[in-house]
Amino acid sequence: MPFENVYMICSRGMSNVGPNIKVFPQWKNIWKIAKITGAVLLGGCLFFTYEVISLSRAVTLNTQAVEQEKHKSYIYLDSIHFKDQDTLGVTYRIRKDLHRAAKRFVETSARILRRPFDRYLITLDADPHEFVLWLLLNKTQAADRATRLQAVQDLAESSQLQDYQYRTVAQACDQRTAVGFARTQGVDLRFFLPPPSLPEGHDNCSTEDQLRELLASLPQSDVDECVKYFTYLALRESSESIAAQRDSRHCDTIVAKRGLQLLQKIYQLRQDSLKIQRTIVRIIGNLAQCDSLHNAIVQSGWISLLAELLKSPHIIQASHAARALANLDRDAVQEKYQDGIYILHPQFRSSQKIKADVLFIHGLLGAAFKTWRQQDLDVVQNGKAAGEKEDYTDCWPKTWLAADCPNLRVLSVEYDTHLSDWRAKCPAENQRKSLAYRSQELLKKLKAAGVGDKPLVWVAHSMGGLLVKKMLLDAAKDPELQTLLNNTRGIIFYSVPHHGSFMAEYSVNVKYILFPSVEVKELIKGSPSLHELNENFLTVAKEKDLKILSFAETLPTNIGTMIKMNIVPVQSADLGYGDLIQVDVDHLNICKPQNKDSFLYKRSLQFIRDALASELSH
Repeated sequence: MPFENVYMICSRGMSNVGPNIKVFPQWKNIWKIAKITGAVLLGGCLFFTYEVISLSRAVTLNTQAVEQEKHKSYIYLDSIHFKDQDTLGVTYRIRKDLHRAAKRFVETSARILRRPFDRYLITLDADPHEFVLWLLLNKTQAADRATRLQAVQDLAESSQLQDYQYRTVAQACDQRTAVGFARTQGVDLRFFLPPPSLPEGHDNCSTEDQLRELLASLPQSDVDECVKYFTYLALRESSESIAAQRDSRHCDTIVAKRGLQLLQKIYQLRQDSLKIQRTIVRIIGNLAQCDSLHNAIVQSGWISLLAELLKSPHIIQASHAARALANLDRDAVQEKYQDGIYILHPQFRSSQKIKADVLFIHGLLGAAFKTWRQQDLDVVQNGKAAGEKEDYTDCWPKTWLAADCPNLRVLSVEYDTHLSDWRAKCPAENQRKSLAYRSQELLKKLKAAGVGDKPLVWVAHSMGGLLVKKMLLDAAKDPELQTLLNNTRGIIFYSVPHHGSFMAEYSVNVKYILFPSVEVKELIKGSPSLHELNENFLTVAKEKDLKILSFAETLPTNIGTMIKMNIVPVQSADLGYGDLIQVDVDHLNICKPQNKDSFLYKRSLQFIRDALASELSH
């Protein structure tokens, strides 16, 4: 058989033997599984390593900040600048895509609602529980004033914040927001950064010496004579001298010479003296009238101190702080409270609309607060006095009237008065003690405080009533002040000597011993000037149909240990118009109710409500 045939036969035979047999099929499947599994494991390891590297690049921790946090409650942030070309991981890219989608949604909503949106919030990468905090903080800088005020209130009322969140807000908020926090009732003091460290004193130079140097550096040319006089007396009463500075050049010089820091140092060193602290806060309130100085006052750390003082249980201290903060708060307060004008209510920002004003004017030797205190308790005579002392108030208009009429603004005025010229503070002051001069001076201050823009009720004691009558008559002659008279609804007179006082007559009779002051001489019984003032006022009161309530004392007042007299007899307290009520008290206590349930307070409160009935009913 030829070889080719044998080959062909063998070939056919081999091809026909077991045609369904496969050579090592299991090894091929295992190889495919191994390749897939290996690829998955390798890809997973690479992905995990990739994400770890990306996360370590995106997050850094400052371990030193932890140790510093134990000593100071500050936030330490390490900022990282992300670049578009940097690879930050799939998680970041997904979050970024979600932010883009949210941004497009807000942009579309803004166009539909015609409202602006803040691009910062679209890119904000914050946890959900902190997003509201940042949203409110961002709204405090909104262009719309109502939005800003509401955001500050909502943020200040947040009570579930952590300590670091308070510190974050304190560092991030602007000057306007910090002032708003300070004027929000019940605000947490952690919203404020502590005052910066005060500079060290000069070598061999005490704080008092530094204060003298500051006074000596103030301009003396073309300034008020009394300012020169107070500066001359700087060695004896330095802080009072600065409080008397009213020239804008003096304010700028005080700030430029680091006076704010010096005053703060004295404030902290003299925590044992409420009077010194009160005088310093009075100075800050005067400086705050200059808008250009607000930034310097805030940066020097005064906001946290004023916010703390506003919470003081001492009404006088808190009222001085309230005046300073009101002058700083240009976002919510349009008025300015000059020296001697104190706001008793509302001392905080409030959503309640103020419908009218009540203005308190003290008399001879009186003051903005002590004149209007509750009647002094006699612990020896009254066994219940000790218990009643807990409810005693140093200023019943602030404590009682504000609670009974919360939609009224309550103001109190203070001005210097003297019985005698033995201790006149300034030689040039004699000509300024007359009713005519005081009237013009107070009218300017009241106009700056917005008094007259709303319906008004006056409350006056003794000589303060004469001053009220003079101011209303002067306002009637001035076109710019006529609204003050037109908006006056009523007046309460507490023992006002409309026809003169026996005390003034007695002082003049012994003038070579007492040297009676100008204001005392004006109170002489039967004075032609008093008669003219009273007649002119009666004409205006009847023309404007003013409501008048007069209280008259019936008990003599102790003057020293030897003399008792009725300072303002009933006949002199009778205006001859309106209601007259005689009360069995002396001249000092005629304006000091025994308690909130006493006839004196209830009748005064009823008169105020009746005089402002049309305003309070709406």
